[in-house]
Amino acid sequence: MLPTLFEIFGYRIFFWSNENDEPVHVHVCKGPPSNDATKIWLPPDSNPVLAHNKSHIPQKDLNRILKQLAYNRSDIIARWYDYFGK
Repeated sequence: MLPTLFEIFGYRIFFWSNENDEPVHVHVCKGPPSNDATKIWLPPDSNPVLAHNKSHIPQKDLNRILKQLAYNRSDIIARWYDYFGK
């Protein structure tokens, strides 16, 4: 099962189920999840950091997504630890 956290501006924000050995991050894409989904790190004490934009999200949309992820960072981090059991 692929945990979708929410959708924003038509983009799906989700975790890959097999990435619990990495720091907290989300993937972002339109449509079905793919290996080329954009990856964004969510450090606990700073703003989200773009790891890569392989799904080629336009910069304007990406900026809006990063702001929403920053706003919801605490909830997303809590859900990461709930999902991956850490």
